[in-house]
Amino acid sequence: MSKEREPEFWVEEYSDYLFGFAYSRLNDSHKAEDVVQETFLAAVKSLDKFDGRVPVKFWLRGIMKNKIIDSIKRDLRELNESELNSFPEVNSKIFKTAGVFSRKVADWDFDPFQSFEKEEFWQIFKACLEKMNEPLRSIYMMKEIDGIDAKQICEEFNISHANLWVITHRVRKSMKVCLNKNWGDTYK
Repeated sequence: MSKEREPEFWVEEYSDYLFGFAYSRLNDSHKAEDVVQETFLAAVKSLDKFDGRVPVKFWLRGIMKNKIIDSIKRDLRELNESELNSFPEVNSKIFKTAGVFSRKVADWDFDPFQSFEKEEFWQIFKACLEKMNEPLRSIYMMKEIDGIDAKQICEEFNISHANLWVITHRVRKSMKVCLNKNWGDTYK
């Protein structure tokens, strides 16, 4: 067996990378550690199915994506309706009690390309994203940052397309409020 196929090598070589990837999605070091361990265990169990067409690092990351989804699913089962509506800054400013916009929401003149290279912006963006509740934040990241298809997300989490839309819409609105507050009036 080549060195690349040895689990001890994986732990030594890829633990930090996998932990960083998991932590960026789960925002919880304990959950990230658990997901890394689950990933290695699943990889050992399916090593005979690994055909070497992709580097081990990316094969492990593919396994990890499924383990992250499983972790988010566990969190989603524990999510109650009050947490789904737990964006008080946004809800009180934008929505009526029935969830209908209280006023026309202004267009957002945010130009992501202009801010893309500004490290400070990305630090604030990450801080705002980390304020979001789990698993809403993770679902949003999968859809908007990882580019996972809405249908796949709905199937994975057993939620309706409308529910996914509500989650992503409210996270976007909450992100807008947070960015306006922390990045300045530029993005109103």
